[in-house]
Amino acid sequence: MIDLHCHLLPGVDDGSRSVEQSVQVLEMMQEAGVTSVCLTPHHSVGRMAGGIPEAHDHQFAALRRRAPRGIRLLRGVELMLDRPLTSGITGQPGLTLAGTRYILVEFPRLVALPAVGAALHQIVQLGLVPVLAHPERYRACTPDAVRLWKSVGAVMQVDATTLLSARPGRGQRARALLAAGLADIMAADNHGDDRMLGTAYRYLGEMGGEHQADLLARRNPGAILSGEPLEPVPPLALKTRLLDRLKQMLSEEE
Repeated sequence: MIDLHCHLLPGVDDGSRSVEQSVQVLEMMQEAGVTSVCLTPHHSVGRMAGGIPEAHDHQFAALRRRAPRGIRLLRGVELMLDRPLTSGITGQPGLTLAGTRYILVEFPRLVALPAVGAALHQIVQLGLVPVLAHPERYRACTPDAVRLWKSVGAVMQVDATTLLSARPGRGQRARALLAAGLADIMAADNHGDDRMLGTAYRYLGEMGGEHQADLLARRNPGAILSGEPLEPVPPLALKTRLLDRLKQMLSEEE
């Protein structure tokens, strides 16, 4: 599996606080079958004038020295679109996922629906492909809205653990995207905790979604890294009552 969204660059945002904590999480990820991880600390357009902070380079070097062998560490950022992106900013190194044309972005929680489509379209006009992190967090996220966002060229990344959340709101919206065939990739969005891509991957497989799980967690993330076209993910409906099985799985892992 390939996880393109996590906060394991130690001590730079609200994620992992230390190299030791990050190494522990990376070991768990590797044990679950993850082979590549993109470190995507929070950043914002408003703070991009100075480029990627030098501290990020130092922390990446420190983590790479102690990371488990056999797991590939990549770099990017999760960019908050707090103001319009410009061509001067898009040319800065370290902004995109592993140096590709794909850029992981997010919006303020209460963003207006028209603003999302306009900002995503602007990024495409600059020659990049926006990967919208956890669209299910936004109340404006309906299947119709996401179809519009995808029509301008955006990629949808759902959070793996949110996808399986039995709580209303985000979990329902994430499952609605999966049921409509609108999710493109999934990622753990790990913040130095126990959120794992493997849990969702295994659960989808048990629910008859082996093909979808493979596309969401392996093939499409791999296509992003290699610059190949993403494959459409067939619709998969997850009934809420089936989430009881997930709770059992989680208790077994503890």
